[in-house]
Amino acid sequence: MMVFDCSTGSVIGALRFPVDAVGWRRERSGRCASPVACRRMRQDGGMTLDITVRGSAEQHHPAERATVSMAAAIEGPDKAKAFAAAIAIQEPLSAQLKELVELHAVHSWSSDQVRVFSHRPWDGDGKRGATVHVARVQVRAEFTDFERLSGFLDFWSGTDGVEVGQIEWDVSAKNRRVFEAEVRKSAVDDAVQKAQSYANAVRRGKVVAVQIADPGMLAGPGDAVASPFHKNAALALSDGPGAGLDLAPEEIVIRVEVDARFRAD
Repeated sequence: MMVFDCSTGSVIGALRFPVDAVGWRRERSGRCASPVACRRMRQDGGMTLDITVRGSAEQHHPAERATVSMAAAIEGPDKAKAFAAAIAIQEPLSAQLKELVELHAVHSWSSDQVRVFSHRPWDGDGKRGATVHVARVQVRAEFTDFERLSGFLDFWSGTDGVEVGQIEWDVSAKNRRVFEAEVRKSAVDDAVQKAQSYANAVRRGKVVAVQIADPGMLAGPGDAVASPFHKNAALALSDGPGAGLDLAPEEIVIRVEVDARFRAD
């Protein structure tokens, strides 16, 4: 094995002995078995320290968008009548959404075609009943005006044949990109602080980042990235004359996690 002078990096001789677990051995004279080992030994006579941590950060923001899913579903023994009844709901519903777009209360909306399917339900005696035809159409709308959303849902939730599904709350797409960038930076800052705390605890110097990745990717494929998530609305129907739909959106939580590996001398 060749021996190098740590101060000059020049070859000064050869040694014969087994290489230890880290691939090099240091003599009492300060000589080591490779230039890489010398560079790693120059700071304080010990190996560099590798530190791997996970940083995280999150922000809370008020909701800016509300996406509501609805359906018009009509059942009956007559297929044509079920279809006509579903159309009778879809047309005024679509017309109102178009008006709300013009008023800048709705950002976008979509509606699929009326679908009709049939089935024969089982009765209490385990026998198949008469054929029932179901006409169904799905509607999805993204609201920016929550006051108009409340009135819209208050009206349609009381209409026969209309089903109001969940409401998904979010910030605007533009703000989401800005917020996510800020949270990613904060997550990295958190990782740096954690790593430096570990280094300080064992009397090491300033940490230097050598790897940064989404969660689970430093050691290979693993957990998915902890992405921002949406909150669903809490819907409450009040009884009594003039009572409306109470929408209680929760704050939007944008959370990011990052894995990072550092080196400290």
